[in-house]
Amino acid sequence: MKKGKKYVNAAKLIDSAKLYSIAEAAELVKKTSVTKFDSTIDVSFRLNVDPKQADQQIRGTIILPHGNGKSKKVLAITRKVEEATAAGADFAGGKELLDKIANENWFAYDVIVATPDMMGELGKMGKILGPKGLMPNPKTGTVAVDIAKAITEIKAGKVEYRVDKEGNVHVSIARVSFDSKKIIDNLTILCETIVKVRPAAVKGTYIKSAVIHTTMGPGIKLTFAGR
Repeated sequence: MKKGKKYVNAAKLIDSAKLYSIAEAAELVKKTSVTKFDSTIDVSFRLNVDPKQADQQIRGTIILPHGNGKSKKVLAITRKVEEATAAGADFAGGKELLDKIANENWFAYDVIVATPDMMGELGKMGKILGPKGLMPNPKTGTVAVDIAKAITEIKAGKVEYRVDKEGNVHVSIARVSFDSKKIIDNLTILCETIVKVRPAAVKGTYIKSAVIHTTMGPGIKLTFAGR
């Protein structure tokens, strides 16, 4: 596949043989954007894990200090409707909203949070919500007694990381319009977290590679403490 002129020029700024520090990569990634719009900055990790093993399924959430520039629409399934709405939920309700999903194929939101008492009803929606990655889960903080706190954290920049079946993790951490300091802060938190959740069963190299890139932009290889 032939690369466009902007991509080729951006790629020339990168030394493909070099592993860049977090600070270097944060500066360089802003210069390698190839779109007219405010591109998303993503980080991709290739990990030496076997996701088929229960003790190597990496999944969790982090709160990025500066958010990632994406505003998430939140659906709260709860009896605490007023509390959820006050905390910033875009939609809040109970079984009637689950019926709306089932009957109208309604997906005008990015995240579903729920109080534990509603999980019985939500469990029946597994076949609909599961494939879309929308099923609330205590591990990601989307099932919570304190529904207001869960919503506030998501709105403040809480993002999920999850290893796919090939052992990769992809996370959006910023926009090109962010200043370098904010990119550094967000990237540092993400890298520290991925290192911290290393499964005990993994022997040898854990992080095979880590790359930061903009939407449709070239990849910049990362190095950081704890590889």
